Amino acid sequence: MRLKSLMLGAAAAVALAPMAQAQRASDGEVRIIYWQAPSIMTPYLSGGTKDIEAASLVIEPLGRYDPTGALVPYLAEEIPTVENGGVAEDLTSITWTLKEGLLWSDGSPVTAEDVKFTAEYCMHPEGGCAQLAKFTGVESVEALDDRTVRVNFDQPMPNPYGPFMGGQSPIIQKAQFEQCLGANASSCTEANFNPIGTGPFVVDEFRPNDVITLSANPNYRDPAKPAFASVTFKGGGDAAAAGTAVMETGEYDYAWNLQLAPDVIARMEEGGQGQAVAAFGTLVERIEANLTDPSPDLPEGERSTVAHPHPILTDVRVREALSKAIDRNLLVEVGYGQAGRATRNLVPAPELYASDNTECLEQDLEGARALLEEAGWTDTDGDGVREKDGERLSLLFQSSTNAVRQDFQALIKDWWSQIGVETELRNVDSSVFFGGDPGSPDTFQKFYADVEMYANNFDGTDPQSYLSMYRCGNEPKPSSQWQGENINRFCNEEYDALLDELARTGELTARGEIAKKLNDMLTKESHTIIPLVDRGRVSAHSNTLGGVELNTWDSELWNAADWYRIDE
Repeated sequence: MRLKSLMLGAAAAVALAPMAQAQRASDGEVRIIYWQAPSIMTPYLSGGTKDIEAASLVIEPLGRYDPTGALVPYLAEEIPTVENGGVAEDLTSITWTLKEGLLWSDGSPVTAEDVKFTAEYCMHPEGGCAQLAKFTGVESVEALDDRTVRVNFDQPMPNPYGPFMGGQSPIIQKAQFEQCLGANASSCTEANFNPIGTGPFVVDEFRPNDVITLSANPNYRDPAKPAFASVTFKGGGDAAAAGTAVMETGEYDYAWNLQLAPDVIARMEEGGQGQAVAAFGTLVERIEANLTDPSPDLPEGERSTVAHPHPILTDVRVREALSKAIDRNLLVEVGYGQAGRATRNLVPAPELYASDNTECLEQDLEGARALLEEAGWTDTDGDGVREKDGERLSLLFQSSTNAVRQDFQALIKDWWSQIGVETELRNVDSSVFFGGDPGSPDTFQKFYADVEMYANNFDGTDPQSYLSMYRCGNEPKPSSQWQGENINRFCNEEYDALLDELARTGELTARGEIAKKLNDMLTKESHTIIPLVDRGRVSAHSNTLGGVELNTWDSELWNAADWYRIDE
C-alpha cells in the first residue's frame, strides 16, 4: 500500500516542495483540522500536543528542529555552538543573539528581556510550568543587551539546547505576561488564549475546545510570508472525520494525527482530494501506571498525590504482569500496520539512545499469572478476579476517545481478564483529557484512574529533557495547578542521580548508554511505564497545499509560514 512507501522514505529524506513566490496574505484561507481540539494557546500550561502545535503558529522559540532533526535558527541569528563562541568552552553557558529588527505582532520590539522573562515565567516555583524539564540545570538567565541573552547552568551542560529550543519552549512577551507569574498563570485567560507572538499568524478569536481563527501577522519578519491571509483551525470530532475532510471531501487542507487503521487511510486516499504523509520519530503509545492512590474516598487535594501510595500498583510484580499479558504485535496489526512497531522503549529513537529491550515483546500469559500468584493475588471464590487481603484486583483504565485507542482498551481488558484482573474502561474527550484545566477531574495530568494510555514525544533528537520529566518532585499536584510532567508520580534517587550524570556527560556514546539505563529503569526494571507501539506520525494534506514538510522532531506546523496554495 502507498502508506508503506511513505513510511520507508519519509524518515530518511525530506522532499522540499518548491516555494511559490507570492505576496503576504495573497492565497486566501488555509483550513486545518485537529480532531483533538486545543484548549489553550501556550505550551507552558499544557503538555498536550494539540495545544503545543496550535500555539506554534503564533509564538516561536529561538531555534527549531527541522525534519531531519537538525537545529535551525528561528528568532536567533544562528545556533550557538562551541565553535562559533555561542557555547562556553566549559559548557556552563549558552549565549543567543536575536535577529535584528524582530517585532511582536503588536509592533513592539522583541528584546532579550522577553527571553529572560520567559525563563522566569516557566521556572517560577508556583507556576506549574508544563515544560519545566526544558530548564533543567538553569542557574540564571541574563539579558546582556537588547539582543543578547545568556543562559547560565549550574554545571557543565553538554546539551545546552533545552531552554528556548523547539516548539515546546517558545518566547512569550514580557509586557503581556508579567502579571501572570506563579499562581496567577492559569488565571490570565486573555494572554493564554490570545498570546502576542512573532509567528506567521495572530489569533483573532479563540474558542476553547472548538475553533481558532487567525490572520496573517502584519509584523512577521519575512515581508513575503505567510502566503495565507487567514487560518481556520478546527478542533474536535475524530480522526476518521478529519481524514475524510482532507482526502475525500476536500473541506480542509491539513489533518493531524490520523490514528487510523492503514486500510482506512488507503480508502480515504482514493477520494483523490489529498494524500497521507508519514514518518517515524519518537512517538510511543504507552500505558502509565499510577503509583499514587486515585480513590474518590480521599479528599480532593490528596487524590493521586505522593502522600498516598497506590494500594495495588506499588508492587512491581503486578505492573510487570500487566505488561506481560499484552500482545503488542497484535496491537500493531490492529491499529497501525506499517505505521507501527511493537516496542518496550519509552525512547525508541534515535538509534544512539534506543535500548535493546525486547523483554515482554511476546505475550506471556502464564508468566503474568505466576507473577500475580507470587505477589499474593489469588482467585479464592472462583469468579475470575483475584483478591488479596479482602481487596479485588480491579483497575480503572482510562484513555482519550479515539477508535484505535478504544480497540486497544478492549483487547487489553480481555487479556488482563485472562490473568484475573478486573478492568473498568473509561474514555474521555481528547480536548479535555489533554487539556490543562486544573479544575477538571478528567485530565491525564490529574490521573484520577489506576492506569491510562496515551502517546507523546520530544523535541529534537536528544532525550535528556524528556527523561527528566520523571524526576522526583516533578509530579502534577495541587500546589502546581495540577501541572507537571511526571505523570505516574515515579520517584527514584538512583534515577535522579543518573539524570545528573547525563546532564554533565558530553561524549555521545556515553550519553547513549546513560539514556538507555534511564529508559530501562522506567520500562524494564520498574514497569512503571508500559510501552506498546512505536507509532509513525501520519497526517494528511490536500493536493492544493504546497510547502508541507512533515516534522516528527518539532511541531508539525513548524513551517506554516512557508505553506502556499497550488493552482490546479
